[in-house]
Amino acid sequence: MNGRICKAARALAGMTQADLAKAANLAKQTVADFERGARTPYPNNLAAIRRALESAGVVFIIGAGETPGVRWRGPGGGEVKPARASRQPGGGGTAATAASFEIHHSRFLDPSGRPVQPLPEFARDPAALIPLYRAMVLTRRFDAKAVALQRTGRLGTFASSLGQEAVGVGLASAMRPEDVLFPTYREAGAQLCRGVTLEELFIYWGGDERGGDFSGPRQDFPVCIPVAGQAPHAVGVAYAMKLRREPRAAVCVIGDGATSKGDFYEALNFAGAWRVPVVFVINNNQWAISLPRTAQTAAQTLAQKAIAAGIDGAQVDGDDVIAVRHAVDEALHKARAGGGPSVIEALTYRLSDHATADDASRYRDAETVSAHWRTDPIARLRAFLGNAGAWSKDDEEHLIGEIDARIDAAVQAYEATPAQPPQAMFDCLYAELPKALAEQRATASRESGGKGGEDA
Repeated sequence: MNGRICKAARALAGMTQADLAKAANLAKQTVADFERGARTPYPNNLAAIRRALESAGVVFIIGAGETPGVRWRGPGGGEVKPARASRQPGGGGTAATAASFEIHHSRFLDPSGRPVQPLPEFARDPAALIPLYRAMVLTRRFDAKAVALQRTGRLGTFASSLGQEAVGVGLASAMRPEDVLFPTYREAGAQLCRGVTLEELFIYWGGDERGGDFSGPRQDFPVCIPVAGQAPHAVGVAYAMKLRREPRAAVCVIGDGATSKGDFYEALNFAGAWRVPVVFVINNNQWAISLPRTAQTAAQTLAQKAIAAGIDGAQVDGDDVIAVRHAVDEALHKARAGGGPSVIEALTYRLSDHATADDASRYRDAETVSAHWRTDPIARLRAFLGNAGAWSKDDEEHLIGEIDARIDAAVQAYEATPAQPPQAMFDCLYAELPKALAEQRATASRESGGKGGEDA
């Protein structure tokens, strides 16, 4: 180290103007090394070294409105600003890459339904993909009926999944019954695949909480309306699975806008630190209500947000149900085997308004939306099945008739469901109602004529 100091002092004497920047950088590095090494046996050398360098013309900037550092005062009194040296914190002379990452994008079918790479094993028999196609068509037909009911005052505000059916159906088809789903308000496709009934979905969107009491997936969480609010819940449940050593996983679905929320980042951090069996699926439909993806974050991809938490991140074509199913399936196998969490970004597009209370024509043009119809996930898989001889026009017509009959029956059952009495608003809140709420419930029951339940 002393030899280095002497070298710096000699360099600062009699140098040409062209070498001043190099000399100043050398002096700056020398002083920085000694300041960092003040715990060495020679701490008293620091002041002497600084005085010697200052006498040679080095100006030490310590503060007072200027950026701290070292500058060289040239022979004419003018300041020469040295170029910044790139150095490693460990004291090396040049910078080294501390970390690097890549986000891979996967697709199996192009928008026309042609395979672009060998299909995964589950998709090699076209007949095995027909259940996925049927589920996507069911999702879209349910979606259209729900919007029609809302427009005629027979359903509450509804969030459509038009154009995004491959995300919900793909991820749900990769799950096992014992896994747990944490949906947003746009996962009707996933819920139907998991065993939630059409009638239950209509009841829920009709404003009746009984629609969230699923007859099928009893441990799946209800729809989460607050953006990203279910992400910490999913990590907590996954942590319980890990503590119990259960070979299952949690699947949390969020939108692109949710990746800008603190709930999401905190959930990622815990998931990475605890290595819990959770898979986050980002339904990147390019819009957080009226805010486009480009205005939400400067990140090149949303999948890369996993990297800071030490989690694997990947991106898939969200309009390719095979790609979604394959990516989620691999992530779930890893999670169940103790390999930790994953983040999967599914690139798709919201062809509808954000919800029935929205008018997307105020903030995006029809030409852009029309262009995205060319990547329609249902048309893509239908083309593939048709080219493989596994689907025909007659099959399509039969499917539409079957699905519409199911939906009509579910609507009739929903509209025939008796409304709950006013006092029901107090139920399902506490194991035992506090006294004040119990009194309010009794009052509501009396004023409603005591219908629909015991006075309590």
